[in-house]
Amino acid sequence: SKLAADLEFACKAGTEAILSILGLIQGGQIEYGLAIGADTAQGRPGDALEYTAASGAAAFLLGRMSDDAVAVIEAWSGYVTDTPDFWRRSLDRYPMHAARFTGAPAYFKHILGAVNSLLESDGYSTSDVDYFVFHQPNVKFPLTVAKILKIDRGKLAPGLLADKIGNTYSACSLLGLVSVLDQAQPDQRILLASYGSGAGSDALIIRVLDGILEKRDLAPKLREFIEDKIYIDYSTYLRLRKEILKG
Repeated sequence: SKLAADLEFACKAGTEAILSILGLIQGGQIEYGLAIGADTAQGRPGDALEYTAASGAAAFLLGRMSDDAVAVIEAWSGYVTDTPDFWRRSLDRYPMHAARFTGAPAYFKHILGAVNSLLESDGYSTSDVDYFVFHQPNVKFPLTVAKILKIDRGKLAPGLLADKIGNTYSACSLLGLVSVLDQAQPDQRILLASYGSGAGSDALIIRVLDGILEKRDLAPKLREFIEDKIYIDYSTYLRLRKEILKG
């Protein structure tokens, strides 16, 4: 039998998929599962969201532990509250947001809540982690989290992509994880924390395994895809996004 699910929770739908599949695998219901975080960010022309709105996708194949696995999820935690910082009304084309309210009571409260819960409940410290990937609607927010947690910026830089590709919403933190896996070494740990408006955060600690060395070079690296780009002007962008329609 096969199961397919379309999950929603704003920008943390991708980590929701990973944790849902993890539960099914650990419960013995399935052997493998494919978790995909894919999104096309939308912002009203002229709105602050338009500056970083981007599109992207990342996919992860999960299964039982094997000799050729590239990584293992060691621990996870979540933090959720009723915080409507970002929404779209029925039939509206563009989402609305609460401007600065999306910061302290939304993004930072939930990311830090999930990360601190994970570290405290499972006995880890930030020094046990080699790389950190936080949801990145912009560059400033994840850097601020790193500063609050007293994390060296060098542990954040490999997964920081917002300055290159913008905010890809559900794919955002997962693409950061892909970027880190492109260079991480066996036995190094990665802390991944997503954020979804509404609001909630999933935090996972992932340990890299020996299988990464054999499989990593079988495909182009993420940053190679990013460098293979074509610049377009704003009018072309508007046409591609169907903001300008032919009469």
